[in-house]
Amino acid sequence: MELILKNIGVLATPVGNTAAKGKSQGEITLIEKAAVGIEAGRIAYIGLCERAPAADKTIDCEGRLVTPGLVDAHTHLVFGGWRQKEMARKLAGESYLDILRSGGGILDTVGKTREASEDELFEKGMGLLSDMLAHGSTTIECKSGYGLNLADELKQLRVAKKLGEHAQVELVRTFMGAHAIPPEYRCDREEYIDLVCDVMMPAVKAEGLAEFCDIFCETAVFTTKEASYILGKAVEHGLIPKAHVDEINPIGGAEMAASAGCLSAEHLIQASDEGIQALADNNVVACLLPGTSFHLGKDYARARDMILAGVAVAVCTDFNPGSNPNLNLQLPMYLACNRYRMNPAEVLTAVTLNGAAAIGRADQIGTLEVGKQADLVIWNSPDLDYIFYRYGNNLVNSVVKKGKVVAQNC
Repeated sequence: MELILKNIGVLATPVGNTAAKGKSQGEITLIEKAAVGIEAGRIAYIGLCERAPAADKTIDCEGRLVTPGLVDAHTHLVFGGWRQKEMARKLAGESYLDILRSGGGILDTVGKTREASEDELFEKGMGLLSDMLAHGSTTIECKSGYGLNLADELKQLRVAKKLGEHAQVELVRTFMGAHAIPPEYRCDREEYIDLVCDVMMPAVKAEGLAEFCDIFCETAVFTTKEASYILGKAVEHGLIPKAHVDEINPIGGAEMAASAGCLSAEHLIQASDEGIQALADNNVVACLLPGTSFHLGKDYARARDMILAGVAVAVCTDFNPGSNPNLNLQLPMYLACNRYRMNPAEVLTAVTLNGAAAIGRADQIGTLEVGKQADLVIWNSPDLDYIFYRYGNNLVNSVVKKGKVVAQNC
């Protein structure tokens, strides 16, 4: 054996290769006085420390909690500039959509992203990924959507690809050219939709720059009819559909996401009972983003109702420069307990196995099981409950990615 993690106080992990939903979301395995053996970047042994095989190298966890590496299945990682000036406008009562209509919000970031070079975006992204890794995130989904033209959407995705090749975090890329209508197409949205579907998508696929396609289906952005059309085109081009839906207004976005065959639906704050049931019936993972609700001072998604309805719930950061500039997944984990009323086991599943399922990786990551990729977090914590109790502190001690220690905070 190449590496053994011994003297684990508690090993906590969900199990399985598919998203856990309903009651099973809260059913995890807990092993006290455990050990994990790693060979060639994969888990080769899980069990009691006293029975662990010999190894070339040993990490003494000194009674700490060990979990799978965290999976952040919804971020907007690559962008130019920041939007701190919008805080005062929000405090004065302007809504997210008001700011967007005035040329702020997404469109402000679009301008700054178009101005930034690939080297500038790459350097910034490497710094952000280092921080995310230090907080326990070992796999991260990254969306485009701040270019809104062919050249700059491709630029964002090329940067994301390069980041994945150089950073110690695993990146999964999503094309989101349908994030907003850019100013130059404000009077001809149909032409922009054609550009996204007939020009951008083929170019993205030809370069192998994305695996998924996402869309912002919301009042004043894209209608459910437009979203359904765009996602249908994405499938034709070999991209797996996802959708931002029902964040601000209940416009039937969850129902649209289910009918469009989306792997995941994001936000869902205003999802209807019918929409929640449609997600459950069609095995759509709900990527919930409590940090965005917190930052904007808005309602929280109905996570408890979704779990009771049989929807697999993932919890993600939604890291972006506007509605949630937080890259630490530990804060949404706390909010999921405190505001969604999810218990610690349900939240652990939400940020590991179900996050992995939301990006098509549940057979490789998201649990600690023999044969899976050796992505682990060693916590400065004696048990699972403690990491939800001590919010506001980075409780990560060390991070292991593909069998190698890639971050140490102590």
